[in-house]
Amino acid sequence: MPYGDVLSATELSASPLPAARGPLTGWLAQHIRRPPHDVGAPPRGLDDPLYGDDAALALYCLYELHYRGFADVDDSWEWEPTLLAARSGLERGFERRLRAEVGTITPAAGIPADLHRLLAAPAGPSLSSYLAETGTLEQLREYAVHRSAYQLKEADPHSWALPRLGGAPKAALVEIQTEEYGRGVERDMHQTLYALTLRDLGLSAAYHAYLDRLPGPTLATTNLVTFLGLHRRLRGALVGHLAVFEMTSVEPMGRYSVALRRHGLGSAARLFYDVHVVADAHHQTVAATALAGGLAAQEPHLAADILFGAHAVTAVEGAFTRGLLDSWQRGESSLLSGLPEAAAS
Repeated sequence: MPYGDVLSATELSASPLPAARGPLTGWLAQHIRRPPHDVGAPPRGLDDPLYGDDAALALYCLYELHYRGFADVDDSWEWEPTLLAARSGLERGFERRLRAEVGTITPAAGIPADLHRLLAAPAGPSLSSYLAETGTLEQLREYAVHRSAYQLKEADPHSWALPRLGGAPKAALVEIQTEEYGRGVERDMHQTLYALTLRDLGLSAAYHAYLDRLPGPTLATTNLVTFLGLHRRLRGALVGHLAVFEMTSVEPMGRYSVALRRHGLGSAARLFYDVHVVADAHHQTVAATALAGGLAAQEPHLAADILFGAHAVTAVEGAFTRGLLDSWQRGESSLLSGLPEAAAS
């Protein structure tokens, strides 16, 4: 897929609901494949409300109703009151588990300094370093599949902050998001550039082509930012999430480009990562100072929330990284059912 190509209408279209994985997703599918109605209370979940395969997919599917929806689900389900009540219950469990994972956070030296201190602390293993140095082509393909659910909607959840901010923080967010959406040029949208990478890796660029294969910790990375984006009370945490994304992008994106080059992938496949290296060298300052620091100055009571979002993304991304590296160390696929046969080289 050469640079300049864009996604087809079929690739951009909504997918069918994924297969159920347990009581929550089974209950959800049973209801929302029918016309909207009172769904009652969902069954009790049997796995981790943050990382569990069933719980994470159920929440992901509920959130997807606010994005492109599903081909076999009536759009009216988006605001069906009893379904929203059921989602709220899942979100309470998700948030309790997330806050337990993050722990207590107290602002100390000012938001930009606190963010830099967080990111300077010793971290776990680096997924980008592994793939750049020793990862196989098959593992690189798996990684691309894991990221597809988020990257094919990149920037969308953070854009929910736009109507909830004002003044300098809003302007800073607009600057960042403008680049994410290719300055209004479809071929340059980061979502489109990621499709180039998928295609050149022999993978499908269709929206949700691999949703059935994504484990709970992968879905949790997208559930986190959607959860923060949908709730105005968490706008500070959403800003903290984006700040960490931008502040930790340059070096890892450069390594992923190196990994692709090491396996003989051309410039179109690497463009998504190379663009981020250039753009985020500037965005990291905008995000830390003008966006996060500016919001804390404008609304000081949101400082702790900004740091919560920052710590939350590092925790969830850390769990995601460990899941992939542990699977590969065992000689296993990190996906629920491996890559499709057609994608193997």
